[in-house]
Amino acid sequence: YITSTQYNEITGWVSGLEFVGEFLTYTSEMVLSTLENYPTVKWIEHDRIEPLVELEGKGFGLIYKMDLEEVRNIELEVAEKLNDSGIIFHITSLHEELNEEDKKAIKLISEHCRVILGVGITSENVQELIAELGIYGISLTGGKEIKPGLKDFDELADILEALEVDD
Repeated sequence: YITSTQYNEITGWVSGLEFVGEFLTYTSEMVLSTLENYPTVKWIEHDRIEPLVELEGKGFGLIYKMDLEEVRNIELEVAEKLNDSGIIFHITSLHEELNEEDKKAIKLISEHCRVILGVGITSENVQELIAELGIYGISLTGGKEIKPGLKDFDELADILEALEVDD
């Protein structure tokens, strides 16, 4: 959580991006109330489907944050229905690598909805994962904190470089 003042300071110097508000446990009413103080947030990510469905048609892009374990158990009809509502699936996991079973589950769900992959991505496999799994996008985070407030972005830079297209 950051205050609206901190948010405005951080986002004030960035242009050309759309910002995502990430929510856990909030009801749809709590999300809307919170976002009154963050008017540049265009996307809502939530770890529960119900609030996202209630927020449909409110002018925000919607992202369902789903653990990889859930991906293996989600019914494809549910994924298709949520996809028809415009909800994008963001797959995350606590473990760092994807095994063949994980890839198979991700590929299956990405055939039925838009998927952002946020796990198991390295500079060595990013191109392969995008091609093999049919994902909509990737989600990256900075590295470990070197000291409070200072992160190591080397791995992130390597992945972005692997994606760079030569002119």
